[in-house]
Amino acid sequence: MEAELAALAASGATTLVGLMVSETWAQARDRVARFFARGGDENSVGEELQLSRQELMAARAARDEFAGSDIEAVWRTRLRRVLLADPEAAEELRSVLAELDPDARNDPAVSVHNSISGGVQNGPVFQGQHFSGLTFGGSGAVPPEQGAGAV
Repeated sequence: MEAELAALAASGATTLVGLMVSETWAQARDRVARFFARGGDENSVGEELQLSRQELMAARAARDEFAGSDIEAVWRTRLRRVLLADPEAAEELRSVLAELDPDARNDPAVSVHNSISGGVQNGPVFQGQHFSGLTFGGSGAVPPEQGAGAV
């Protein structure tokens, strides 16, 4: 059961950090603050969430790839503690995620077809549905052994 709660906390933290950089953050923040406060001080939790968002936005502007992971880890730990302290919170968190996660509202049965043709591909190829924040540092140069006329 603890592995299930850990997975739910991880999913929740990933969704939370994703929402922090979305247009729907204001509504999401209020809903998440109510979940964490659980009858306590929503304003305090709301301020913590807002601070995390500001840190995340500053890190993105500075191209700090690790800050997002750090912020996500903090909220994953907090979610896990809430779930361990109150087993009924798991169902509430699932409900919150279903409300706030845009992917949860989409039809999960999506068919993806990708084709790669035309010879040798000298770069990464990804197959999937949703990608964000990908950065590649390749020079674009073709290795000599794979250049034009190579056998």
